[in-house]
Amino acid sequence: MALHGGSWAAAAAERERRGEAYVLATVLSTAGSTPREAGAKMVITGEDSWASIGGGQLEFLVLQRARALLADGEARQQVTGIPLGADARQCCGGSVSVLFEVIRPGVGDVVVFGAGHVARALVPMLAELAFRVRWVDNRAELLAAPPAAVCAEHLADPLDALPTLPDGAELLVLTHDHDLDYRLVHALLADYRWRNVGLIGSRTKAERFRTRLARDGIPAGLIDRLECPVGLAAVPGKRPMAVAIAIAAGLLQRQGGDSDAIRGDALDWRQLRRLLEHATE
Repeated sequence: MALHGGSWAAAAAERERRGEAYVLATVLSTAGSTPREAGAKMVITGEDSWASIGGGQLEFLVLQRARALLADGEARQQVTGIPLGADARQCCGGSVSVLFEVIRPGVGDVVVFGAGHVARALVPMLAELAFRVRWVDNRAELLAAPPAAVCAEHLADPLDALPTLPDGAELLVLTHDHDLDYRLVHALLADYRWRNVGLIGSRTKAERFRTRLARDGIPAGLIDRLECPVGLAAVPGKRPMAVAIAIAAGLLQRQGGDSDAIRGDALDWRQLRRLLEHATE
């Protein structure tokens, strides 16, 4: 774990850009002798911290509390009073009240496997819609210029990303390789801790994959969780942008956004496009 100097504001802005959860710890009030004044701030993640609210055991206790709150997985605020006596191993004799703000940027975690035409249309749209996007592919050249808020990751084998994926994420398998698609889907269903697993492809591909997954020992209840074809069926068309809009609309529906406006077979392409354009303003 590393402590970094510099501006807490710059650190917070970079966490927002990366879509990384963090805690903003602020000294709300002080009494007696204290190492820092009210208003001092620091930014804390699971592995790092930036700026300082006084150092020593006080800061150690703040880091511990902040990381415990991060581990809970919820955005929340909490005020904690810390006396600077024996428990804090500091001789100031005063006390501080610290505000902990757990900040989880974006509206949800989305992991996109693949950087083909559909993914390249979809990923900027998801970034504009404030999803926390991780984009994984085994072709470095296709990830060379990702949108600023997107975490792009080149891996020779995209399955290597699985151990570090966040629980409850939306998983989208959009690769150029059917064998890689299958290996990803099999591994994701075998360790199911996601909100949804979507696979690009036709109904014929879906049936072939489901038959093969059953033969390879994936329980029927987990196979039923695979969404293929992926995306909102109300969006017509097979062009990359049409498929991307269908996928984005489905994500918005599950995230509980404008679900009433999105739901319904009568909704046509133009209505969905206007809805998504409005959402990115």
